[in-house]
Amino acid sequence: MNKKIAAVLLLGTIAGPLNAAETLTVVSFGGNNRQAQEKAFYKPFTAKSATTITADDYNGEMAKIKVMADTGKTSWDVVEVESPELIRGCSEGLFEPLDWSRIGKKEDFIPAAVSDCGVGIFIWSTVLTYDPNKLAASPQGWADFWDMKKYPGKRGLRRGAKFTLEFALLADGVSNQDLYKVLGTEAGIQRAFKKLDEIKPNIQWWDSGAQPLQWLVAGDVVMTSAYNGRVTSAQEEGQSFAMQWNGSLYDLDHWAIVKGSAKKELAENFIAFASEPVQQKNYVEAIPYGPSNTNAMSLVDKRVGEKLPTAPENLKNARATDAEFWIDHGEDLEERFNAWANK
Repeated sequence: MNKKIAAVLLLGTIAGPLNAAETLTVVSFGGNNRQAQEKAFYKPFTAKSATTITADDYNGEMAKIKVMADTGKTSWDVVEVESPELIRGCSEGLFEPLDWSRIGKKEDFIPAAVSDCGVGIFIWSTVLTYDPNKLAASPQGWADFWDMKKYPGKRGLRRGAKFTLEFALLADGVSNQDLYKVLGTEAGIQRAFKKLDEIKPNIQWWDSGAQPLQWLVAGDVVMTSAYNGRVTSAQEEGQSFAMQWNGSLYDLDHWAIVKGSAKKELAENFIAFASEPVQQKNYVEAIPYGPSNTNAMSLVDKRVGEKLPTAPENLKNARATDAEFWIDHGEDLEERFNAWANK
């Protein structure tokens, strides 16, 4: 056999087909969210571009991303991150700066969805959730969540300072407008922990978005904080859960590209595709979070639109989480929360 031909054949067996489909690793928070992303983003992108999406889950831990960025051994390409982690990670060089000319027009997105290292995927809320069939009266806000006499039983809260401290202050009568002004003081922090002391023995701490709803079904808790999209998905599966939007906190999740990804251009193509109005419409109809592309809302079914965090009625007594506050104070407050929780 000709030596050159043999060498080419050998190279082919080692490297694989030269026209093999590209792969992109996309990491999200899993559960119903990932299922909706597979339906609205991953499968259509694969069909359009012949790119294989390798989907993975995580709980938002930045330590893994930091190790990849610091060592240059980057196995993740696109990651879903919350606002404080995006801002902090961008400033620390953990994410690639984005080329917005490849992604879309900034003016097509809500302002909070546009940043140097990230593109908003959706708006989500953490809401007070309960089963009205198991309570004598519907709770009207976080003050009722704290009322152990009227509503005896366990409560579910996300393990961590974020959301937990805000809800404690709202339960103690702090207004939405003054929430972060109060929490930004030592007296406000002590006030939040003192309020949490009132129900500490009755709290079950959840780590993943699926847990609080599982606990509600099992009767382990009578009320819980939960992500609105998870609750609505459970309702559509026949669960009789209800959401109290009064005092809810909303934020965005964003796409970001891990520093050192060898597939930055492909990753930007994916983000651009997932940010188009039709894909966003398909996503929020699969899981009811608000779209970040303002052109998507007119495409969304009206019945779905009424259940979104962005519906005017749901926004009335809601509050955006303050990402800058949590960047400035998050590390200290999480340390204090862990010390308090472990007592």
